Amino acid sequence: MGTIHKTGCVLCAQNCGLEIEVENNRIIKVKPDKSNAKSEGYVCRKGMNVAYHQHNADRLKYPLKKVNGKFERISWDQALDEIAAKLKTIIGQHGPRSFAYMGGGGQGCHFEVPFGVRLMRGLGSQYQYSALGQEFAGAFWVIGRTHGKQYLHDGPDVDHTDVLLVIGWNGMQSHQIPQAPRKLQRISKDKDKVLIVVDPRISETAKLADIHLRIRPGTDSLLLRSLIAIILKEGWDNKDYLANRTSGFDAVKSYFENFDVRAALKVCELDFDTVREVARLYATRKSSLRYDLGIYMGRHSGLNSYLIVILMAVCGRLCVEGGNIIPGHLMPIGPSSDERDAKTWRTVATNSFPVCGVFPPNVMPEEILSDHPDRLRAVFVTGLNPVRSYADTTAYEKAFERLDLLVTAELAMTETAALSHYVLPSRTGYESWDGTFFPFTYPGIYFQMRRPIIEPDGEQKEQGEIDLLLADKLGLIPPIPESLYQAADESRAAFAKALMEYAVTEPKALKAMPFILGKTLGKALGSVHLAALWGMLQVAPKSLYQNAVRAGFSSGPAMGEEIFQAILDSPEGVWVGKIDPADNFAQVKTDDGRINLLIPELLDELRSIEAAKEEAALTLPAEFPLVLMAGKHIDKNANTLMRDPAWNEGRRACTLAMHPDDASALNLKDAQTVRVTTEAGSETIELELTDTARPGHVVIPHGFGLVYDGVKYGANVNRLTKNTNRDQFGTPIHRYVPCRVEAV
Repeated sequence: MGTIHKTGCVLCAQNCGLEIEVENNRIIKVKPDKSNAKSEGYVCRKGMNVAYHQHNADRLKYPLKKVNGKFERISWDQALDEIAAKLKTIIGQHGPRSFAYMGGGGQGCHFEVPFGVRLMRGLGSQYQYSALGQEFAGAFWVIGRTHGKQYLHDGPDVDHTDVLLVIGWNGMQSHQIPQAPRKLQRISKDKDKVLIVVDPRISETAKLADIHLRIRPGTDSLLLRSLIAIILKEGWDNKDYLANRTSGFDAVKSYFENFDVRAALKVCELDFDTVREVARLYATRKSSLRYDLGIYMGRHSGLNSYLIVILMAVCGRLCVEGGNIIPGHLMPIGPSSDERDAKTWRTVATNSFPVCGVFPPNVMPEEILSDHPDRLRAVFVTGLNPVRSYADTTAYEKAFERLDLLVTAELAMTETAALSHYVLPSRTGYESWDGTFFPFTYPGIYFQMRRPIIEPDGEQKEQGEIDLLLADKLGLIPPIPESLYQAADESRAAFAKALMEYAVTEPKALKAMPFILGKTLGKALGSVHLAALWGMLQVAPKSLYQNAVRAGFSSGPAMGEEIFQAILDSPEGVWVGKIDPADNFAQVKTDDGRINLLIPELLDELRSIEAAKEEAALTLPAEFPLVLMAGKHIDKNANTLMRDPAWNEGRRACTLAMHPDDASALNLKDAQTVRVTTEAGSETIELELTDTARPGHVVIPHGFGLVYDGVKYGANVNRLTKNTNRDQFGTPIHRYVPCRVEAV
């Protein structure tokens, strides 16, 4: 009998509560944690298989250096000394724009980020790249303009809604809200509620729907403009809400008047009467809306997000009960960037800008391969696998070969690590203190700090500590008096007092604070991540303290310490705050406190969305007659976090989904191996015939093509995506990739 630990899943952003039994330092049993107030005993098969994530043949144990094309084990001191020396040389010769930090915390571990960002800033760079810029840049940029801050993304109040409109989201597989399958099934079984799904495929969520709009791929903007036009023409718009809660609508209203809805819906291949009924239900009932990668990574991605905000505002469904609400957060998932600020960097080759402080990964190959004197020359990757996670594997491989320095801090020998000059072994989410800041609960703000339940089998370090040690070698940390170490050993109260006194006398302290906390309090607590959490809670914004009082914490200067202790005492997680559900508009941060509906930069694109132009744009080249949906969430993938394919043994985990009519026309059969070819390249894959696929539309899941224990399994869909096939925000158009399929 082993020891049972309360913890959380690290394989998707929901981080469902788990009870994990550990014996002889190995995970031997996993079950859902019913005491977790967010997941309430729910967990999917990914969470039940986290042992395959923790224990795998590719785990890294020691620092490695590539010598003559092969890795050699070296000491931490040698690795850090050499990396620091190379960074100093590169930045000294080419300036801070030559360095980029590629990190963002991923699905389960966010506490490395403040250390990585501070390391980047300490070297004078602003170049952070992460998955946020791969998927959400357009949506978050729009939210910044309409809601006031880019991190204020709204979500459906599914517990109180009567009509849920789903666009490009298969929640039965991808989750993205707590307990998504449970809540979708509850809505679908309630005769007084309506579930509407917009999806080209008959997805698992579409099968539950009361109305399924099986839209033609790539025509979402036409549908959204049509819905708004119908609502305005029928007089279903919420005029009081528009007058009192929004601004700028008068400047965009004309774009929906006299719009040829019937012609637009013909291009969408949708029935007018059915779409009109969807518009009526959404506009006249207590409704909410959820959209996901089908929109984020589709044609007109940013414009689609803009149209969705307009649709919600026209119907008065933002920041109201049962509509789309803005949840609270312990910490924002990133800063709010503004590319109009002269101090905000743009990339030198592609003129790209950051959203939420993050640059789009799809431009990085061009930034490395450019001949510009300020091109990227050194990249530090932490906990990410760009060679499999981002568009255009071929372009990334070529670019990384040109770098003067590529360092990867990682759990396992990923495809990116294999290309690196140095590889630094990091601890997993079950070997370190860590957690996430995803804002998915409402009105309560939930937080769980996982604690170590497995002892590292090697010299792995917490991700944040790796950044700290490198920063120390680079001379980015000011001198720390011995008295601060002594105070940390004495008590957190004594440390708080000593830290304040030190910060007043040391001008460089604030900019290096994560490192100072990690070296001092982190040493006393046994975790730099835990020290970072303590520090965050001492300087939290006023809004968090107000929310914490609503959750039952006492007000006063000791509140940060009280919350910190509650988190330590609650391995299953704790409600750290509660926003006011009666005043969700208080979350809006625009200057006038209203939803701003005028975004001038998108009006030309909005004007162009009409039937004839879209029909012409959707014409496929003769050599690529099919549309590939590159990447989909299924219960058999977990990005690249699950490297051991044994967790899917006996399942058809990675196949090309195709409609039988297309297969018949191509003389293809189920289970045969086929070759998929796009502008970017080719991959071979097993064919799966299914009526759930839409004719002319094929699908490959992401997260495969991994090389595990020396053997590749599955198809790497990013070998088929071109990094230059992206929108103005750098988001790849993965949901509309022209392709052809043929027998091998």
